[in-house]
Amino acid sequence: MVKEHDFIAIGGGSGGFNAARVARQYSDNVAIVDGATELGGLCILRGCMPSKTLIYSAEVLHLAQKGSEFGLDIPEARVSMEKLHQRKLDTIKEFTDYRVEYMQSGKYHLYRNFAKFISEDTVELDNGDLLRGKYFIIATGSYVSKPPIPGIDDSDIWTSDDILDLATLPESVIVLGGGVVACELAQFLNRVGAKTTQIQRSPHILKDQAPDVSEVVETALRDEGLDLYTGTKLQSISRTNNGFEIVFDQDGIEKRCSAKHVVNALGRSPATGNLGLEEAGIELKPNGQIVTDTYQRTTNFKIYAAGDCTGPFEIVHTAVLQGEFAAYHAFGVEKTPLNYDHMLDAVFTDPQVARVGLTEAVLREREIDFVVADYPFDDHGKSILMEAKYGFVRVFAEKLSGRILGAEIVSKDAVELIHALSVAVSNNLTAESLLRTHWYHPTLSEILSYPLEDIVDELSDET
Repeated sequence: MVKEHDFIAIGGGSGGFNAARVARQYSDNVAIVDGATELGGLCILRGCMPSKTLIYSAEVLHLAQKGSEFGLDIPEARVSMEKLHQRKLDTIKEFTDYRVEYMQSGKYHLYRNFAKFISEDTVELDNGDLLRGKYFIIATGSYVSKPPIPGIDDSDIWTSDDILDLATLPESVIVLGGGVVACELAQFLNRVGAKTTQIQRSPHILKDQAPDVSEVVETALRDEGLDLYTGTKLQSISRTNNGFEIVFDQDGIEKRCSAKHVVNALGRSPATGNLGLEEAGIELKPNGQIVTDTYQRTTNFKIYAAGDCTGPFEIVHTAVLQGEFAAYHAFGVEKTPLNYDHMLDAVFTDPQVARVGLTEAVLREREIDFVVADYPFDDHGKSILMEAKYGFVRVFAEKLSGRILGAEIVSKDAVELIHALSVAVSNNLTAESLLRTHWYHPTLSEILSYPLEDIVDELSDET
């Protein structure tokens, strides 16, 4: 017997859940299929919320340990991993409980199973049940990848999941990788007191950012005592009597590092295997992500995809927007497709990194005439009094109109500051129009007005 549904979300994380939530506005026959041990999705359970909870606590600890720089006498500040772990559990429970309660409210047909397609409109659950859908969305997320490095398959090598679940302080850790997850977790571990080494294959960490942005974070990490190696080639991972040894090349020289634990933070792969996608006529990109059009449709127009399993950005708010848009489209509701030229991304290191809109590389690739201006935080009043002197803000504007096309910030609270420029990018505002805004003094955000003034002055000189 085949059960029929109007809309079926495969995956109950941010993309699938929000697609189902929108679909429920137009149908009372919506299903969610999720066979994970816990409901909630990567962001809530093992991603954004737990990591940022721990990172913020480590920032408070770091500031307390720097108390003398602020004229404070704080005799001792140290972590209690047990209490920190419990705070994380308590925090994410609020979010998890809400989502689970909503999914189990009776508004949805909830199947606690894994599914695979057996035809263009039917999936088989791992208990043998069959579900037929008028529309589907695939939102199965991603998993930690394992590059071909000898020893990477050792069962005692940690992933980000293990770090986020620590209740004791590790003696020493080597973090492999230089992406967002690797950098955030390496700084967290170093700040709470673990002897931390980070090894990155590319010349810079955060290789998708501008090199000088990455260099600011590299300087900050090294200033805090983290051992950071970049431009390496990993050779092997092997067991020792007291943990692990990593062998790698750097500038043609073989080097070795040892630690009690190793973290594989070398990237993630889309979770698109075992879904029977060929049976449904769904094509994949070379990297394993699902091919979609501007409407989030796969090559089977009755099946949509959202989030990490399709890209182009593996970011939670992107997955939410994609899932919502897909559900609206499936039910014939007209919405404007996502404009990826306006997208935000962020890194919660300290200093933080935030970016919106087009980068300098993309602007040059598209042959767009632009002007650019930047300003450093070590020459800015509020950041000086906060002892937050790392970094700068950089703004790109169209040369002809002064319209803001993109921006980069590396600084204290950059992820909060970027939204002012995100509003500008998404609404086609100009540098001149932003300067008509009142920028309060002394604030971190008033620094944004300085490159805007330089852009306006430069454009005025050319007219």
